[in-house]
Amino acid sequence: MKVLLDTCAFLWLTTDAPELSDKAKALFQNTDNSVYLSSVSVWEIIVKHQLGKLPLPSSAEDFIKQQCEKHFIDYLALDEKAVFQLSRLPNYHRDPFDRMLVCQAIANDLTVLTSDKLIIQYPVSSVW
Repeated sequence: MKVLLDTCAFLWLTTDAPELSDKAKALFQNTDNSVYLSSVSVWEIIVKHQLGKLPLPSSAEDFIKQQCEKHFIDYLALDEKAVFQLSRLPNYHRDPFDRMLVCQAIANDLTVLTSDKLIIQYPVSSVW
């Protein structure tokens, strides 16, 4: 399975937070799965860290790089194929970061690992 982490899932998985479901942990730990972190999530983490809304043990850049390397998470760039999906999405979610994750998942045939009830309303595979 090809799995796209939403931003909260990435943060919770890399810090082993109690918010994680057992299913999410198992999916993340299954080495047969390819796990991706979107450049959109990288952007969101850096912005929120700079605004003081997301405390991290180091700079956002260092934290993201260390966690992706430690957990064998690959990066997923945002491309036009994904961005063009935006015009086809219903307006369930106002968060532009989450909407772009949905677009990337659709464009790249990925399953989104998310607990966000608004994301799962979209025509995209999701697991939590």
